[in-house]
Amino acid sequence: MARKTGSHSDITGPKVREAALALFAQHGFAAVSMRQIAAEVGVQAGALYLYTKDKQSLLYDLMQAHMDDLLAAWEVEPKGDGALAHLEAFARFHIRFHLERPDAVFIAYMELRNLSDENFAAIEALRRRYEGELEAILRAGQAEGVITAPDIRLTTMALIAMLTGVNTWYREGGRLSRDAVADIYWDMVRGAVGA
Repeated sequence: MARKTGSHSDITGPKVREAALALFAQHGFAAVSMRQIAAEVGVQAGALYLYTKDKQSLLYDLMQAHMDDLLAAWEVEPKGDGALAHLEAFARFHIRFHLERPDAVFIAYMELRNLSDENFAAIEALRRRYEGELEAILRAGQAEGVITAPDIRLTTMALIAMLTGVNTWYREGGRLSRDAVADIYWDMVRGAVGA
């Protein structure tokens, strides 16, 4: 199928992903059709297949992009010296990164069930890499004697759930600023690991 006159793949491709992201976050993956995505972008439904193999691939691509962005951003985040500085950097980074992209976060956590087994395994591997960053910080903190956590894996999962949970209730312009939320959450993280 030919492209509409005046359409450009470098413009339409990102629009397809943006529309899918917004629609999946608002209505859920299962409830959104390729026709809805096409209508949002302003193209014929068949034209979507120039930009994605199918809806499953589109969901996977959105999740993979989120995880790749998360890992790349954490890699270059200033971390300071010592395990406690790294832990504080991780907590503040996680909150900041996730608050800046609520739709991507919602999809990355709530739509895992809609991935094929193969795609789930690939996204889960990326998630484990990110979780491994926090696990390494906690282990280093134990080795330095500044963190006490009886079960590192459980502590990792609990901290990530707590930090990601900010996205479910935080609203810009509310009672607390992002910085105030990060300060309070850092205190809770520190308390949770006995630091």
